[in-house]
Amino acid sequence: MYSKYLEEQHFKVVNYKKGEVVYEPGQHPRYVYFVKTGEIRMFTVSYDGKEFTQGVFKAKQYFGEPALLLQRQYLAFTVALKDTTLILVDLLQFRKMIEDNKDFSMTLILTLSDRLFYKSMMLEELATEQADHRLRTLINYLCKDLQPGEPLNITRQALADRSGLRVETVIRTIKKLADDGSVKLIRGKIVRK
Repeated sequence: MYSKYLEEQHFKVVNYKKGEVVYEPGQHPRYVYFVKTGEIRMFTVSYDGKEFTQGVFKAKQYFGEPALLLQRQYLAFTVALKDTTLILVDLLQFRKMIEDNKDFSMTLILTLSDRLFYKSMMLEELATEQADHRLRTLINYLCKDLQPGEPLNITRQALADRSGLRVETVIRTIKKLADDGSVKLIRGKIVRK
């Protein structure tokens, strides 16, 4: 896999403390960021101060590649959710990585396709006012890679941030979805049906 390639190339490695900003909207891209350890949250902020989570990136995932490849300013904030170590790959290095590694190139295409699908799905969901439909769709999407009975490790606040709903609405709606059998809860945790 590409993690071995990253280690062999001796790319720049940077540590971020919990709460530190990696980049923010308007900055010019310099790197693709590969998460070695830790967790990064990408989000946008509306004019009224409401945050909307674009994604959460964990070990062996990466972010920042669309802006770097297109040489366009970042549109979102990225902040460390916990102490995090990132491997920084600049544009020339990233292009070489794509050209030299067919498996990584395919992984990149699939990753970008998955993100595009997620954003299209959420855009459609945000256009509807039905909180239960919006949450059910988001939960089903987030559970897609889980085994039956495996818990979805996400807080109600994170679900609110990703769905554009208030946390109180998320709490009420999840209870309603559990009562009608749309969502399975075990000890307060959402689990894949």
